[in-house]
Amino acid sequence: MIRLNIHEAKTHLSRYLERVENGETIVLCRRNVPIAEIRRLPQPRESVPPPGLWKGTIEVPDSFFEPLPDWLMDAFEGEEGDGD
Repeated sequence: MIRLNIHEAKTHLSRYLERVENGETIVLCRRNVPIAEIRRLPQPRESVPPPGLWKGTIEVPDSFFEPLPDWLMDAFEGEEGDGD
């Protein structure tokens, strides 16, 4: 942890920000009394997977593209069928 008076921080801000990026924390002081803390923010995670991530690992059978049976279509449409 780095303790800096405000004048020192203003004078050499870019130098200290490099250290913050590397994980150090800065405590800003006014007349040697701590008043604030500067630390690196957590980096956001990649929320969208890159295209093609699963390419070649998943197989979709041809039956996936066949029409659904009538009884299942009726269930989706809210109709009660006889189950055949």
